[in-house]
Formats: sequence, C-alpha cells, structure tokens
Amino acid sequence: MTMTADPTDRSRAAAPYELVRPGAHRVPRWWRDAAGALTWASMLVVVALWVHGGGVADLLTGGGTTVTTLGRVTGLVATDLLLVQVLLMARIPFVERSYGQDELARRHRLVGFWSVDLMLAHVVLVTVGYAMTARVAVLAQTWDLLVDYPGMLLALVGTLLLLLVAGTSIRRARRRLRYESWHLLHLYAYLGVGLALPHQLWTGAEVLSSPLATLYWWTLWGAAAAAVLVWRVGVPTYRTLRHDLRVTAVVPEAPGVVSIWMTGRDLHRLPASAGQFLTWRFLGRPGWTRGHPYSLSAPPTGDSLRITVKALGDASGDLLGLRPGTRVAVEGPYGRLHEGVRTRRKVLLLAAGIGVTPLRGLLESLPQQPGDVTLVYRARGEHDLVLRREIEDLAAQRGARVVYVLGPRVRSRDSWLPQSAAGLDDAAALRDIVPDVADHDVYLCGAEAWMAAARTAVLAAGVPEDAVHVEHFAW
Repeated sequence: MTMTADPTDRSRAAAPYELVRPGAHRVPRWWRDAAGALTWASMLVVVALWVHGGGVADLLTGGGTTVTTLGRVTGLVATDLLLVQVLLMARIPFVERSYGQDELARRHRLVGFWSVDLMLAHVVLVTVGYAMTARVAVLAQTWDLLVDYPGMLLALVGTLLLLLVAGTSIRRARRRLRYESWHLLHLYAYLGVGLALPHQLWTGAEVLSSPLATLYWWTLWGAAAAAVLVWRVGVPTYRTLRHDLRVTAVVPEAPGVVSIWMTGRDLHRLPASAGQFLTWRFLGRPGWTRGHPYSLSAPPTGDSLRITVKALGDASGDLLGLRPGTRVAVEGPYGRLHEGVRTRRKVLLLAAGIGVTPLRGLLESLPQQPGDVTLVYRARGEHDLVLRREIEDLAAQRGARVVYVLGPRVRSRDSWLPQSAAGLDDAAALRDIVPDVADHDVYLCGAEAWMAAARTAVLAAGVPEDAVHVEHFAW
C-alpha cells in the first residue's frame, strides 16, 4: 500500500465558512422525509377508501365475498405501488436530489416486486372469490372474466408485460442481458401500466365507488403520467435544444481514457454541480439512442462541460473516436455526489479507478480550508491514476490531502484495500489514514464490489449512515 505525505499545515485551525457555495443546490433534509411520507400516505388513502366502500364489512361476511374483497384491496395497493414505482424513476427533482439514482433504483426494484406479487394475489383472489360466489369452477370463472368483463384482456396483456419486466429485473437475469436489451424490455413497464387503466375504470368497483375515490385515482394516474412526460421527456428535450451542446475536444488522459469537452449556449443555466452525472447521447453515431451516464469530471463553467470516460465496454470504447462538432443530447443532472448534500466541515473523498472523476470535480468545487478535505485514491498501479497531475495541483492549491492506495485487489475476501494490505482490518486501515474519519462526510465512487466493501469499512469506522454519499452506476 502506497501513500503520499500530508502536504497541509494542520497546526493552523481552519476558519469557519459556509459548507455550500452561495447559489449551489443545497438539499434540505426534510425533502427526503416528505417523499417517504407521501408514499406511505398514498397507501393509507387507498386502504381508507377500501374501508369507506364497505371493505371491512365484506371481509367479515365470509365465503366468496371475503375472498373477493381481499382480492380488491390487494389490487388497489398493487396499483398504488405500481404508480409509486413510476414516480420513483420519473426524475422528480426533489425526490431525485434527496435519494439519488442509486437508492431510487433499489427502491424502484423493491416496490416493483411487491406490486407484481400483490397484483398476482389480486388476480387469484378475485377469480376464486367470484367462482365461490357463483358456485362455478375456477377455470370457468377465469374464462368468463376474460371474455365478458370489459378491459380484462387488456389487463391480462398488461400483467404479462409487467411479469416480463419483473423477471428481467432479477439479478441473475440482468447479468445475462446486455444493458441495451434490458433497458428496452424495461420500457414495456409503461405499456403494462397503461393497459391496466381501462380495466380499473370499467370494472373497478372501488375506483368508481365514490366521487372521492374517483378523484383520488384520476389524480394519481394523472400525476404519474405528467411526471414522466415532464421530467423524462419534456425537460431533457428542452435542455438539449436550449443548450445546443457540441463536442469541442477529445483529450487522451491515460491508456483507454479520454476527457470529452463540450460547449453550448447558456450553460450557466444548466443546474449541474461538480460530481453529478448526466445521461449523454452523442448524436449521429451508431447506437446514439442509448443514453449512458457519465459524471462531470470538472466543475461546469458558463461555457463548457467535461466528462472523463474509460473504455470499459462497447459504448464507452466508441467515445474514444468522437469527433469535434458532434451534437450532444443531455438528460440530467442527477445523483448525490455534489456539495448540496454535505453536512460536515471535513470531507473524505474515497475513489477507486475511473470513479475518481466525479470526486476530482468535488475536490475543486468544495468550500474548504487547508486540511479539511482528504482524497484517498485506490488504483492497481501508478499507470492507472487518472487525472493525477490535476488532482495534485488542486490539492496543493486548496490545501487538501491526497493518499494513493496502490496494488492489485485482495482476492481472499471483499475489501477496499490492496493485496499488500490484506492482513489489515478494513476499518482500522481507514482510521490509520484518516484518524478522525468519524467526523467526516464521505463521498464514495468506484466499482460496485469495491464500493460495497468501502462503505462497510466507512460505517464500521464510525461514520453515520446519513453522512455517506454513494452513487452506483451498475444496473
């Protein structure tokens, strides 16, 4: 394990200062609480509407009525969660800035599995309940529902599409698919949700049971549709047209690594901060319709943006041959790796490999006094240190500390350390480098497995969970 010396004069006390620059997009903590409260409130409203419509009385009746009303309440909660799932990934600014895409994606997946499970329970319970009430066979009742009830065939197709999406969201299935294929299949979820709507409006007793219920469901459906149209379609289209981004230079940084510089109109109005990522589409090239997330590797200026990309796959490898003048469509900015989530004066930037790019931007943009910021940069060897000269120049200018942790990874266990330090405890090694790490905000970026090990070490070293800021790019 190789480290640098500490270049700062730590005998001098840091002067007080604001943790976030004036005009930066600070994230109030209550935003997160508000988003969570709204999610739970929506489910409480659904259950309350079911109770108001006689759900409890039907539950106590027994027989087919009890089974049917259980099917209805599971269907209502499944539909609510389905729309919550859409809203989670609609890029609503206060939700996205509170949670970040990493955590939203995990919650989206969890809510999706719950909604599909409850939807299947709804189908089974309602079919069995109707069959018990009519005293017919379950298969005969199934056929009757599909043929004689309006909207049921569309609902069946929608359910099958949602099952397809859920199946391809299982981790093992995702690993077998290319990202582009998985993403295309995932878009069918919107079609599945849309095909379920006629069934609810035509045969959903709870939706039509009262003006209040009808108003609630129409409002929720409308909010979900509007959020997708505005934040997933409208805003990215507007920003792409307004800023008219174009590639101005492609600069080699290391073997297989380039920085892509772009310029455009009114970039001072693009609400992006150093460390955040955007989804980029480089127009006029094969596969341009597929967006890919890359972080800003330098603070945005009024007339330029920069990303730094390593050739890790077909898409990123193709960018090495980008030509100046290429037009760029952009979506974002997204992510929690920015100064707006900062809660403490001292900051640890913990990076591995190409994950250093957003943290290099933060090293430059964070308000700081000498000794407040430490960058720990994990890499296989010195030849893998991307943007090293920039980082060292910035550290000298800002009084930050840089520590290089070099060597091949530990193979005997999950660890953020190199093989040369395999005998050390992960948290203890972190405290050796940054003795007061528990008093720091920690920003983490690197490969998936490495970040999981580093996050475990950071928490074990005493850093509170809400002071650890992570963004994963794995899908």
